[in-house]
Amino acid sequence: MAQEIERKFLVKGDFKPDAIKNTRIIQGYLSSVPERTVRVRVKGDKGFLTVKGIGNASGASRYEWEREIPVKEAGELLEICEPGVIDKIRYLVKSGDHTFEVDEFFGENQGLIIAEVELDSENESFQKPDWLGEEVTGYTKYYNSMLMKKPYKAW
Repeated sequence: MAQEIERKFLVKGDFKPDAIKNTRIIQGYLSSVPERTVRVRVKGDKGFLTVKGIGNASGASRYEWEREIPVKEAGELLEICEPGVIDKIRYLVKSGDHTFEVDEFFGENQGLIIAEVELDSENESFQKPDWLGEEVTGYTKYYNSMLMKKPYKAW
């Protein structure tokens, strides 16, 4: 079983000068129940279907399965997703031996910027850049599947 281990943080400073790449992402959910989220994503010119299980007690680890699908099919699946599309730009930012994925949200989540770092274990150490803010790992309101239901602007 594939496990995703990641930690999430709010962003408090300017990370963009350090970004090595950025990609626009549009995503929706065929299922947003915590036990099995099913996500459809158009990332640049590619499509993806992802299934995630419920997180562990810390919220840092959960089952994840992802496959690339034709972008045309991803677009068609987005049409039948639950209400609330996530629109964001993902920046890749190197920090030491790790690469942070920093998501700048648009639409109803405008103003929210979240950084994630994937790890090999929950206790793995990593270099924290100056722009990294408060840790929000395990806070469900910051999950994309929750941001589509209760957007940042509604908090």
